Amino acid sequence: MITLGVDIGSLTGKALVLEDDTIRAWELIPTGPDSVETGTEVTRRALAKAHLRLEDMEFIVSTGYGRIVIPFAHKNVSEISCHAKGAHWFFPQARTILDMGGQDCKAIRCDEHGKVSDFVMNDKCAAGAGRSMGIVSGFVDVPLEEIGALSLQAAQAVPISSTCVVFARSEILAHLRRGVPKSEILAGACEALVSRVKGLLKRVGTAPEFVISGGIAKNVGVVKRLESQLELEAHIAFEPQIVGALGAALFGREILTKRAGQAAARP
Repeated sequence: MITLGVDIGSLTGKALVLEDDTIRAWELIPTGPDSVETGTEVTRRALAKAHLRLEDMEFIVSTGYGRIVIPFAHKNVSEISCHAKGAHWFFPQARTILDMGGQDCKAIRCDEHGKVSDFVMNDKCAAGAGRSMGIVSGFVDVPLEEIGALSLQAAQAVPISSTCVVFARSEILAHLRRGVPKSEILAGACEALVSRVKGLLKRVGTAPEFVISGGIAKNVGVVKRLESQLELEAHIAFEPQIVGALGAALFGREILTKRAGQAAARP
C-alpha cells in the first residue's frame, strides 16, 4: 500500500511517500508564489527519490494552506488533523502537539489514536509564529539556522515585544543602536515567542507526552526555553517539518484500508 502526503505551508512545501508503515521518501522546498507549482515540484522530487511515479500512488492526500488547489490529490485534510496523526505515528504516546509553522502556531490535544480532541491557534500576527524568527534574522543579520544556538550564549535576554513584530522591530533597532550584543537580542526574541506559545498550550492543557513539529522545532533556543518553562522534554521527529505530510499519507492509508474492508464485507 503506497500513499502520498503533500503539505503546502506558507513557507515550505513538503511531500512524503509512505509504503505500508515505512517512510519511503520525502522532500521539502520553499513555497513559491504558485501553490500548484510548489506541490507539483516537491512531489516530483519525492517520487524521484523513491523511484516511483505519480501513477504508482494508490491514494494522495493534500494538507496545509495550499491543500485545496493541488490538482492530483484525491482528498484534502486540515493541517491540524494531519499534524496530530503524524506526531502520533512518530511518538505513539503523544497527547499534546505544538505545531509552530511560519504563518501560525497551533496547540493540539489528541487521543491515543492520534485523533484531535481540542486545539487552539494563533494566526493574527507573525509575532506568534515561526515567521517572527525570519524577521528577526534579517534585523540582526544572523542566519536563521544560527539564531537558536547564538541565543543560548547570551548572558541575559533583553525585552522584546511578544505581541507585534512592528513593536519588536523598533525595540531591536534601539537595542542595536545601544550596542546590545546580538545574542541578548536573539535571546529576547526567543523568549518572546515562547511567551506567546505558552499561552496557547495553557488553553489546551499540556500532557507530559509533548511533541513539537514545524520548522521552529529546529530552533534550539526556543525549544530549550520552552522545555525549561514547561518542565517537560519535547519530543521532536528527525525532520519536524514533514510531520504534516506524514499525517496526510497516513490518512490516505486509512482510507484505502477502510475501502478494502468494505469490499471484503460485500457478499
